[in-house]
Amino acid sequence: MSLSGTTEIHQFTCLDDNFGVMIHDTGSGTTIAVDVPDAAAYEAALAETGWNLTHILITHHHWDHVQGLGKLKTQTGATVIGPERSRQKIPELDKTVEDGDDVLCGPYEVKALATPGHTLDQISWYIPSIKVAHTGDTLFALGCGRVFEGDKEMMWASLVKLLHHLPDDTTIYCGHEYTEANAKFALTIEPENAALQARVKTVSGLRASGKPTLPTTMAEEKATNPFLRAGEASVAAALGMAGQPAEAVFAEIRTRKDNA
Repeated sequence: MSLSGTTEIHQFTCLDDNFGVMIHDTGSGTTIAVDVPDAAAYEAALAETGWNLTHILITHHHWDHVQGLGKLKTQTGATVIGPERSRQKIPELDKTVEDGDDVLCGPYEVKALATPGHTLDQISWYIPSIKVAHTGDTLFALGCGRVFEGDKEMMWASLVKLLHHLPDDTTIYCGHEYTEANAKFALTIEPENAALQARVKTVSGLRASGKPTLPTTMAEEKATNPFLRAGEASVAAALGMAGQPAEAVFAEIRTRKDNA
């Protein structure tokens, strides 16, 4: 049986608006966590599922992604893998990766894609065999991360990298439940986008029911996420920037969101 047939994924809330994610292979018993915003939330999720944690993948060094790491590593003995650029900031790292590296977590071959901008060390993790990616705080549902350590040109380059590497049918997990606010902003950029209009209604319904809006897919994001769509002529025209380069359009969208 293929990995897609033996894989189970459990997503759960941490802190106020963070997500914890665990990827489990029923054949080997491998369980991968992505980021550890809160150790207690992971402890509860492991107890609920009965899984044993074997690996932890870290996307970047911000406290709301690693503050529970030390405790969870001590309790589980899981191998921690993260960005080489985080080596001095995250003492729990057992292995580090650079852009394009592949790591084995049990039967899963996981590709590290450097996607800096939000932070300089940000890694997005991609598992081609099950068509799943975790984009940390780079790509959100209908949004992208704030640019703290890099610059807007760097963030746009990172989004372009995800556009090139992640097929449309990739299921995407990320760090936060920001979708409803992102949806309202997206409508200010592309109010006539029919796919976006429909998605906003879906998002509102999910949040009204207390349900998560994640995961998303690359296809959904390409159709409705204004940050990913900065290279579309229709988006440039909607902003009065027809003929301008995509990175300039992206910078304008990011600036508007920062000031919203």
